[in-house]
Amino acid sequence: MAEKIIVLTGTSSGIGKELAGLLAAQGHQLVLAARREPELKALAKAVGGLAVVTDVTRREDVERLRDTALETHGRVEVWINNAGQGISRPVMDLSDEDLDSMMAVNVKSALYGMQAIIPHFMVRNSGHLINVSSFLARVPMASFRSAYSASKAALNSLTANLRMDLAESHPGVKVSLVMPGAVRTPFAQNAVGGDGQPLPASVPAQSVQEVAAAIAELVERPRAELLTNPAHAAAQLRYFQDVAAFEAAMRERA
Repeated sequence: MAEKIIVLTGTSSGIGKELAGLLAAQGHQLVLAARREPELKALAKAVGGLAVVTDVTRREDVERLRDTALETHGRVEVWINNAGQGISRPVMDLSDEDLDSMMAVNVKSALYGMQAIIPHFMVRNSGHLINVSSFLARVPMASFRSAYSASKAALNSLTANLRMDLAESHPGVKVSLVMPGAVRTPFAQNAVGGDGQPLPASVPAQSVQEVAAAIAELVERPRAELLTNPAHAAAQLRYFQDVAAFEAAMRERA
């Protein structure tokens, strides 16, 4: 496979860390971003990527990440907005700060990434933007992840609208949305208000290796949307065919 220059955020743990190792093993050149400097630098040393300490909720940090990548490599071919955070709080318990935090980490950070790199892609009429969302943005399988799900739903909409905007004017620029479901990572423990509460047992979980492999495949073969768990395609269809029946079935399984 051809070597690509790939910028990847949220690499200090979980999906981002696993994906970085896989992409590096495939021969790609990585620019790795995360807030936690020790973990980021350790990963960059292990996989051979360039570490750029980045708070993705700060536009200037994201622009500096882009500038560093371009100054180092002269181009970027893939930009993956992977950074994100969860929350374990039902709708009626959410504070203003809870919602603002989820929107900043899960939506605005990706918007900053899109607005930073897409002009570079447009000039080249080439490039691939990948936004990592969540299946919970599409189907409400875990009501205690309310604000997280809402923020990822907003990310889904921004991604789709960007893809529509670029399709006519810059068809060489690809925009993809990735929706993992339950993944066996420390995500629940790291969530705001995190009590380690897992998703219901009825929700099938994937390993982080499976999700990383699916995203790596998307890098090679772009498409509009990717559900990393094949079982979720049928669940999504059932949900939209009869929302009330689907929700009733979920309550019975809980």
